[in-house]
Amino acid sequence: MNAGARHGLPQWFDQARFGAYQVRVVLLCFLVTTFDGFDTQAIAFTGPALAQALGVGPRGLAPIITAGVAGMALGAVLFGPLGDRYGRRVAVLLATAVFGLFSLLTARAVSVEQLMVLRFLTGIGMGGAAPNVYTLASEFSPNRHRGLVMLLAGLGLPVGAILGGLIAGRVIPAWGWQGVFVIGGVAPLLALPILVATFPESPYYLARRDLQAKLRRMMAHVAPASPPSVDTVFTLPEAPTSVGAAALLAPALRHNTLAIWATYLFNWVAWFGLVLWIPSVLSAAGLPKEQAGLATVTLNGAALVFMLPLAWLLPRLPVRRVILLLLAGAVLISLALAAATAGTGANWSLVFALVGLSGLFVGGPQIALNYLAVSIYPTAVRASGVGWAIGMGRLGTVAGGAAGGLVLADYGARGFFLALTVPLLLAGLAALLVRGADRAGTGDKISH
Repeated sequence: MNAGARHGLPQWFDQARFGAYQVRVVLLCFLVTTFDGFDTQAIAFTGPALAQALGVGPRGLAPIITAGVAGMALGAVLFGPLGDRYGRRVAVLLATAVFGLFSLLTARAVSVEQLMVLRFLTGIGMGGAAPNVYTLASEFSPNRHRGLVMLLAGLGLPVGAILGGLIAGRVIPAWGWQGVFVIGGVAPLLALPILVATFPESPYYLARRDLQAKLRRMMAHVAPASPPSVDTVFTLPEAPTSVGAAALLAPALRHNTLAIWATYLFNWVAWFGLVLWIPSVLSAAGLPKEQAGLATVTLNGAALVFMLPLAWLLPRLPVRRVILLLLAGAVLISLALAAATAGTGANWSLVFALVGLSGLFVGGPQIALNYLAVSIYPTAVRASGVGWAIGMGRLGTVAGGAAGGLVLADYGARGFFLALTVPLLLAGLAALLVRGADRAGTGDKISH
């Protein structure tokens, strides 16, 4: 691979060994998503203490939660094109600085209005980090490892949520609800200088900008045993195109873009409705309140465990069919939970086992959808494609959070789980409309 010549960048990664440099990239991406996951769930961990301090009930917290999720939706849409235009590195570092700073400032808020503004601004950073982290991780990976690499980069989200749930129980009694936001802000800000010094730019971005000297130096680290020569030129299989929604809705991409958006939207309605409300749902079904928080840890912990075999399967099976299988399983598990929580005297061992399975079947499509979205879009619009898709998912988060509370209040735990089947079925119908994703290994094709 070291002869002076033109080399396709995807082929270079496919031929090179997955080495220490790429492992470092994945670990850095994991670090960013861990901070993101902690700050995303911080409002859920602090909700009861925050409501007591402000003298408001659950309805009073709803605008704060909604503002944060709205900021995440906007951040995903804004930072995707930013990463395409100015580089994934710039976008990730800026997003991390934004959510770290405004999470720290949230600890100084004294009113609902201040919390709404600060959570909205924090959300912009949290939503902006994800599409660029996923894209960067995928672009450092050979086809054979892409599913696993994207999974490992994204596993920081549930890890951050689990850590937050465990930490909040100790921090809030000692420091109040403010302590959680201080940790959520200080940790990424302290890590930011390390990220500035070590976080790389996307090799695909460098190739598209024809920054060949920088790219050759990077690829010498990627493949130290056979570095490129001084006159090696790396090429991409497609020409640069415009970025943003207009490019995603161009005739060649429009059908899949709309189908992917709808699948993200409805899957996130179900997943975040479950994540945000599962402690309250199980409390309504009779579980002692002091144990209800374990449901969130169970849900995210099981998702964390199940995602590893899922990542192994993604490159070997048609991605769309995997998504459909997971959504079908999610519907069945939701029906089982509705039956298990009906009436009194629930079998809590069974309920928690089903909640754990929900981590795979309801949460699993998120990983698979990220893998599918990265695979379908060409390089020039890839971060935009993932960003807009995640933005649509964030809208689903708003709907899931709002609808979950209303359904629980009116129909109880059984009604909540029955209602959960509706967005899951709609997500399945949307996934059926995705074209060109039925062949095994489709997700390996990062360029078109």
